[in-house]
This record gives sequence, structure tokens and C-alpha cells, in this order.
Amino acid sequence: MPHYGDYQNAIYGAGLAGIVPRVPVDFALLEARATAAMPPQVLTYVQGGCGDEQTQRRNADAFGHWGMVPRMMVDATRRDLSVDLFGMALPSPLFMAPVGVIGICTQDGHGDLAAARAAAETGVPLIASTLSNDPLEDVAAACGDTPGLFQLYTPKDKDLAASLVSRAEAAGYKGIVVTLDTWVTGWRPRDLNVANFPQLRGAVLRNYFTDPVFRARLAKPPEQDPAAAIQAWAQTFGKVLTWADMPWLRSLTTLPIVLKGICHRDDARRAVGEGADGIYCSNHGGRQANGGIAAIDLLPAVVEAAGDVPVLFDSGVRSGTDIVKALAMGARAVGVGRPYAYGLALDGAAGCAHVLRCLLAEADLLMAVNGYPTIADVRAAGAVRV
Repeated sequence: MPHYGDYQNAIYGAGLAGIVPRVPVDFALLEARATAAMPPQVLTYVQGGCGDEQTQRRNADAFGHWGMVPRMMVDATRRDLSVDLFGMALPSPLFMAPVGVIGICTQDGHGDLAAARAAAETGVPLIASTLSNDPLEDVAAACGDTPGLFQLYTPKDKDLAASLVSRAEAAGYKGIVVTLDTWVTGWRPRDLNVANFPQLRGAVLRNYFTDPVFRARLAKPPEQDPAAAIQAWAQTFGKVLTWADMPWLRSLTTLPIVLKGICHRDDARRAVGEGADGIYCSNHGGRQANGGIAAIDLLPAVVEAAGDVPVLFDSGVRSGTDIVKALAMGARAVGVGRPYAYGLALDGAAGCAHVLRCLLAEADLLMAVNGYPTIADVRAAGAVRV
């Protein structure tokens, strides 16, 4: 049977004909190439974090103080990375985390569609952001047979929130991921120093501009008065959610509801008690709040508190090794953000698919060498603080 790790054989085989990868296979070189290729106003938004970016750095660095212990004399010639998530049988635990400016990461301004095509090609699900350069319906269609989820930035206008969720459900998304930590944006010096906030320039607002409820609130259509539409978006963005809103959120859809931004065990326990179908352990990659603890260090307590409710994870994931470590610490599925954004910037859908295949190949080969044929074996082995 084929394995994700076979991708390295394809790369080596192509090398015999003098062909090397168009996009790097490691994060350091990937980031360096993307830094040179991306427009400055996009790069600062994608790379930047909150404050002095200490939490952002900690997210990535903290994986270094968790280690895996290999087991020998285990037949790992056959590996199985498949997972079940909200009734979806997925070929791997990897997913593309929502990135609000993914639409402007490609030169043609259709990065959302490119990411969706990469999802269709690789089987890696995309969590499509509310902030998109293409309508959520078109993004869902481009995902093909690969299921996706829709991430909701809950607007203050409850009718608009209901409309967005209804559209996502009708488009075929398999769950609603509600982001909790972005009702206001954190202090981001890289963007502030160049006075650049892409949404205020009209970027990635297509889901709003195509929404019937949003359009009904405007005196003129966005096509005729984009400035007024942008101002209307700014005024409605960012509803403060509390536990009292859970019944209302639940009333919007029959789809699974996943709460994103949960980092404290008590919040995880409360979320389960309030009816959340999934917990998403994330500190927004260090973009929203500085001075915090690395998300990976908080994951075990969140998993324990969540009990049987699945826990998704992102923040600081840069490699296949990081993915395996997060799985060992209890995550059901693991998301990446910046790596696939860089792949899109360098080579569109093909570059994104390449990055995803590299991550999966590294994870698969680590499991093989360490004697973990299945994700269940990874979880049984656990990770050790080093």
C-alpha cells in the first residue's frame, strides 16, 4: 500500500532527471523563499504576531522540549494515519487552519480557491475563513470530495451570523468553527508600523459583500460604494461571545460546533458541558495576545478536561515531527497555517499541496522509524518533556 512517506522517493526519483522541488521541503527555507517573494503588505500580516512576538516564538520553540521515545522490533511497514472526526473518515489528521488573508497570498488574489484545490488534491481538509476573497460556496465547491469546515468570525448582527452559518451548511461544510479570541484585534506592531490592515482596504471581505443580509443593510451595493461597505463591515465585525451565547449558537445549525481558542482546562470542561462538539486548542499562533504560554504546553490539560470530545490543535506547527508530537499529546487533528500560506505564495495550489505532502511524509516516516504503525500507537507512546 502507498504511504505518505513515499513522497520522498518521488522527489529523489525526479532528481535523477535533474528536477528539484520548486518549493522547499523544510520550513526554514520555505519561509526564507516566501519572505523574498511575498508583497511587503501581505508578508507583515502573515508573519506578524502580537507585541514583541514572544508568544509566537514560544509556540514554535516549545515543540523542542517535547520528545518521542522510539520503539524497536516493531513491524511498521504498514502505517495508518487515518482518523475519524465528527463522522468524517479522513485519510490523515492534518488540516489547514483558517487564515484570514489566505486569499491575498497568491498573485491572482484567489488564494482561498487555491487552498481548496490543494485540499481536493491531497485529501487534507481546509477550514475556510469568514475572511475570504472568494465566496464560501465557491471555496467549498473547489474542495471537491475533500470535506471542509467553515470558521466563523461571529458578527454583532445576529441575522448576519445566521446567514453566514446557513450558507456554510447549504454549501456542504461539515462543521462550524467559532473563533472566540478575535472580537478585537491584538496589538500587531508589524502591521501598525506600516499602517496596513488589509480588510480596511477591502481585501478578503467577499463573504460579507455577497451575503443577502449584509447587502440589505447597505444604502448602495458594495460594487457601487465599496468605502461604505467596508465601514459597515468594520462596525459589525466582532461580537463578544460569552457562555450565555451557546444556546443561540447551537440554534443556528445542526452541524458540529467547534470552539476555537480554548487553552484553559476549565474552559474546555465548560465548553463540553455547554454542548460544544469539539474543542480547538489554539492561541491564534501568537497573533492575538502576547505574554502567554506556548499552546502545545497547554494541550494535555485541555485534552484531559475535554474527555471524549475531540480536540483540534494549532499554533506553532512547522513540521511533520510537530504534528506527531501534538497527536502524542492527545490532539485528534492538527492544523498548520503559515507553512501552507507560504506554499501558496510560492506556487499556488501546487505549492500548497507540496507543503502538505511534505508535512505528511515527514510525519509518516517518523512513525515508521519510531515503531508507531498507527496514531493509536503514537498516543499510547505519548511525548516526554525533555
